[in-house]
Amino acid sequence: MLSSTFRRAATAAASRSNATINIAQRTMAMGPAQGGEISDELLAKLGSLSTQALVDGLWVMGWPAAQIDGARPLHPSHKCVGRAVTLNFVPARPDIAQDKPPGGESPEYEAFEKCGPNEVLVMSSVGPWESIGGDIKFLRLKQRNIGGLVSDGSVRDTDEIINYGFPCFSYSTTARQGPAAMQPWECNGVVSVSGVTVRPGDAIVGDQDGVVVVPAKVAETVYNIAHGREEIEEIVKEELIKNPGPPGIYYPFMSGKIKVDSPLGKLLATKGITPENSNQFEGSADW
Repeated sequence: MLSSTFRRAATAAASRSNATINIAQRTMAMGPAQGGEISDELLAKLGSLSTQALVDGLWVMGWPAAQIDGARPLHPSHKCVGRAVTLNFVPARPDIAQDKPPGGESPEYEAFEKCGPNEVLVMSSVGPWESIGGDIKFLRLKQRNIGGLVSDGSVRDTDEIINYGFPCFSYSTTARQGPAAMQPWECNGVVSVSGVTVRPGDAIVGDQDGVVVVPAKVAETVYNIAHGREEIEEIVKEELIKNPGPPGIYYPFMSGKIKVDSPLGKLLATKGITPENSNQFEGSADW
């Protein structure tokens, strides 16, 4: 009887040990939420480019779609650039509402306080027409002088939010109440916004064409490709204005694939752009 008691105790201890190991393994398997660091200098350079150029840069590298199609500028003047601070909403449920930290400790207010001029708050909604907030909540974002707000959900109190002055990109506007449909659950985790993955610290760039997510881990490379493309597109446009004709002789082109002896390659040579100083030519790609 004594030996069987010892066996049962040993088995129970082993089970507890295995459970601890499994929890540790699951924690490690999640990986870090943030994928890298983006300096203020690089952030400003990314913000100087169009969203189209950034999308092209990521496409050339073979990365998945990075444009948040469900986020449109609330006003024609709105443009944003900043590091992502993320907030994830989950569908409403009584126990979720009970277990969520109350009042000022709520994950959404935690996210607000992490934002400033170089941050963009990215809010992942449970649906395009659900309200992520309105004038009273977002007054704090105005006070924080936030770099921007991006969501695949909708906002309330549109006129007042426009008056607040910070850039806002959302699916649409609504008069609905948000808490009836969803609750804020996690600050600075990895989120999906319109099917696009956003990690905290990623660069978020928005203009009249939409919002693009530039992963922090490859932000420098994306900038180098996109900047090179924009320089070439300006040269092509300038040439077509000076000598009108079909753009097909020069455009479109693939970054890293331009041939030196092609019409575009010869045009670029007259402007001093060659494989020696550009990564846009065949054999010069550095990604």
